[in-house]
Amino acid sequence: MYNRVILVGNLTRDVEIRYTQSGSAIGKVGIATNRRFKGTNGEMKDETMFIDLTFFGRTAEIANQYLRKGSKVLVEGRLVLEQWTAQDGTKRSKHSVTVDNLQMLDRPGENSGAGGNYGGGNAPQSGGYSQPAPAQPQQPAQPSVPEIDIDEDEIPF
Repeated sequence: MYNRVILVGNLTRDVEIRYTQSGSAIGKVGIATNRRFKGTNGEMKDETMFIDLTFFGRTAEIANQYLRKGSKVLVEGRLVLEQWTAQDGTKRSKHSVTVDNLQMLDRPGENSGAGGNYGGGNAPQSGGYSQPAPAQPQQPAQPSVPEIDIDEDEIPF
């Protein structure tokens, strides 16, 4: 089976971080994603989805340090079903995304003040162990493109 989710959107609130008794960080936040589509009458419509995210370990600490409400992020993770019993005794559930990789999309100086790709985070797996995120290969520097001086009258079209 394959359970993978990739989302790009803006955070709906600041990251709420807590620590377990063993000292591991757990961060929770919401993300809003937009989808634009053409309706049955041909009119363009917007649909906004609000999804809860959970970060673990170092990823949670980085998210708490650099991200704020409105920060644009790309997250990759897995869909999980959270179930609990409310104070009134009713059983409740919701879907959320446990984040494995986080990429900050704001430019430096915008909402978050930083950009980067952060993964791993020691998110618990179904087998009770942590699986490290694969390393991202470094891209070689692109050579500079020389500027070409062409007069518009010389272009044949």
